Amino acid sequence: MNIIAWAILGILAGAIGKAIYPGSQGGGILSTMILGIIGAFLGGSIFTLLQTGQIQLTAATLSIPGLFVAVIGSIIAIYLWGLFTNRRSV
Repeated sequence: MNIIAWAILGILAGAIGKAIYPGSQGGGILSTMILGIIGAFLGGSIFTLLQTGQIQLTAATLSIPGLFVAVIGSIIAIYLWGLFTNRRSV
């Protein structure tokens, strides 16, 4: 997939993931795109693991099922990012 398709998939998946995920995540368009691209890799890898039983670094494609997988992956990426950045002092 070329870089423009990666950017489009990242923006779409990141924006939809941020809209679905509860709470305020902050960040601009660049962070949304990066989380969406990470989500595409994460979702594609999890989907491949569930289909074949093998761990492979694959990404979702620019299609409706690929966007769905990328959105699920971006929600997971937003959750993991929140775990790393929201450290509370006791």
